[in-house]
Amino acid sequence: MEYAFFEGKIVPVEEAKISIKTNSFHYGTAVFEGIRAYWNEKDQQLYMLFAKEHYDRLIRNARALFMELPYTAEDLVEITKELLRKNQIRQDVYIRPIAYFKDLALTPKLVGFTPEVAIYTYNFGRYLNTSSGIRVKVSSWRRNDDNSIPSRWKVAGAYVNSALAKTEALLAGYDEAIMLNQHGFLAEGSGENIFLIREGKAITPSYQEHILEGITRKAVIMLLKKELVMEVIERPVARSELYVADEIFLTGTAAEITPVVEVDNRKVGNGEIGPITRELQEIYFNAVRGNIERYKVWLTPVYEK
Repeated sequence: MEYAFFEGKIVPVEEAKISIKTNSFHYGTAVFEGIRAYWNEKDQQLYMLFAKEHYDRLIRNARALFMELPYTAEDLVEITKELLRKNQIRQDVYIRPIAYFKDLALTPKLVGFTPEVAIYTYNFGRYLNTSSGIRVKVSSWRRNDDNSIPSRWKVAGAYVNSALAKTEALLAGYDEAIMLNQHGFLAEGSGENIFLIREGKAITPSYQEHILEGITRKAVIMLLKKELVMEVIERPVARSELYVADEIFLTGTAAEITPVVEVDNRKVGNGEIGPITRELQEIYFNAVRGNIERYKVWLTPVYEK
């Protein structure tokens, strides 16, 4: 039997249901996170990646939408550990926490409602092709502006913007969309942050470019600086820079580190995964599975030993 955490308790997933009258269902005012947990066969351990960091962000974003959740980040980490153990997860898994207004009222507002939290697990696998890379298209849809629906918050309604861009790319025969901001500078993918390698330096749009404050992005910047000893520049990036980059990759909890081998029918480099991206992938995938001791601080073990 599969279980979920729903409105204060762990219940069979079939019982974790909301009403069609639920306010956040109608207005997209839920706030969510995505957390990966990786199974280490040698350790016989399931490691949650950046669990507290994700729940800290969930609580911050929820508060920005006037949701005062009845849990701390530490509470939610412990609840998630209990849920994973209850489901007897012993493989890689994706975890979806979501905070929402449970009230049955048709009013588009953010005050006077009751927030709740649900958490469930999902066998996601690879979100994008991390082994041979992907083809991307610069979307005609612009990224949400910070003064409309801030991209730095993982708000459910904001992802209509992502869905439009992703669908446009898929229907055109690509794997993913790259979105520009309202000023025409590079923002991010439909659900990923983006990095370019040019002349031995890593370049990525800054937070001011209307992007998600990515947890994986932050970890990758640290790995680039510490492990690959590379300069990382955060600045506005013009669309045309995509076409002359030596390497491009996307980052995110779901995307992990995904190489981009083609943009708008133009090869990136020689059209294969670049050496920097490949080395970064190797370090990252070993770190998230608990195979690098110095990066175990990123991980929360689920099973007691």
